[in-house]
Amino acid sequence: MSTTTHTTGHTTGHTTGHAIDQAPASRGAQTAALVLGVTALLALVVAAFAWPASQVAPRHLPVVVVGPLDAAFALQQATAHTGPDPLDVTAVESRAAAVAAIEDREAYAAVVPGPEGTELLTASAASPAVAQALQQLTAGLAAADPGSPAPTTTDVVPLPPDDPRGLVFNAGSLPIVLGGLLTGAVVALRVRGGVAQVVTALGIAAAGGLAVVAVLQGWLGALEGSTWANAGVVALGMAATGLALVGLHRVLGLPGLGVGAALVLLLGNPLSGVTSAPELLPGGWSTLGQLLPPGATGTALRSTAFFEGNGAGAPLLVLACWVLAGAALALLPRRAPRPEAAPDVVRAEPVGVR
Repeated sequence: MSTTTHTTGHTTGHTTGHAIDQAPASRGAQTAALVLGVTALLALVVAAFAWPASQVAPRHLPVVVVGPLDAAFALQQATAHTGPDPLDVTAVESRAAAVAAIEDREAYAAVVPGPEGTELLTASAASPAVAQALQQLTAGLAAADPGSPAPTTTDVVPLPPDDPRGLVFNAGSLPIVLGGLLTGAVVALRVRGGVAQVVTALGIAAAGGLAVVAVLQGWLGALEGSTWANAGVVALGMAATGLALVGLHRVLGLPGLGVGAALVLLLGNPLSGVTSAPELLPGGWSTLGQLLPPGATGTALRSTAFFEGNGAGAPLLVLACWVLAGAALALLPRRAPRPEAAPDVVRAEPVGVR
């Protein structure tokens, strides 16, 4: 007794021919989707980096004026034509109080009227872009009054002599972001176990912080202040990004790494305000930028490097929250994979008996 399975051979041949007929169309659709996807991603990257730069303008910049409240109000009114609320002006009693406000990171600059003309106190270490913009603003105001002498400028907290325009400091911000992303990806993909992942990420961040500061401060002279404090800020920033990626990978798998990288690189880095200042970006976006690791790291590092830690409290708290949240997600128990259902077995039925 024997069985014959002519139907199986006919079906297989028909299916193979159909697949061959559909292969060119399928490859064409995949190519088109790939081209469109990469193009859309490129447009998104360009928009994410270029749009904030196109929107740079003073918005609620904190500035102090030495003198009565009338002087503060007059400066506020005189600068109203430059945009909606470009300055937040407050009055202080003396030049010493104005210097203290700048050194405490409560103001970017101060206007000190005097019989021999106006003195502008700036802090290029807080933001070279803001210092330059305020110099141009006060020069324009003086030029509008032909009888007033040209204002003088005093840089109360200057940048280091080896980096007078802050270019090295600005350039060093991106490697810190990339270091955090690399830490998260390597640990998530190569280290097993939540505790081991957290410990490894913190170890890489600590070593990376020392390496970054050794280059920026020890070699290039772009940072000042305590080496250990600066290294601690950089390490905390890298750990915040790295552990966030590890935690997202634990919860979402490989897509979690993509979500975390996009959040940090496409939003956090352009909105960090490192190359300009948070107050030069649109209000809601600047707030978001300071709540993400790149912005918080840049602000905290400026504070420890140039302002003896003044103003570092809020950004350090933001970074600590990212570290704790990432570690908490990384320590979640991993779900056991569901058992796959056994494939259905198709049995050939006998079609004939001899």
